[in-house]
Amino acid sequence: MGTKQENSTVLERETQKLKPPPMYKVILLNDDYTPMEFVVAIVQEYFNKDREAAMQIMLKVHRDGKGICGVYPKDIAQTKVELVLTHARRAGHPLQCVMEEV
Repeated sequence: MGTKQENSTVLERETQKLKPPPMYKVILLNDDYTPMEFVVAIVQEYFNKDREAAMQIMLKVHRDGKGICGVYPKDIAQTKVELVLTHARRAGHPLQCVMEEV
């Protein structure tokens, strides 16, 4: 007597609750002006990478035009993008940092 419909509504709600939040890639974009060493320092400072990993990301940005620094929930990704952009501007560099949904 209507229990089938009630059960499907409950299952839909549970599925929506259990769905993980969307994740976002934080990406650095290449330019012809930002020094490579500055990019390495940014990656180490804001993405907690060791020097070797930061160098690999910097080289990927340099060779491929962009490189992923990490994948985070939306609010953390937004904060990291803002921090990187603010740091780069204060240092006088045009480094671009963006986020894309995974």
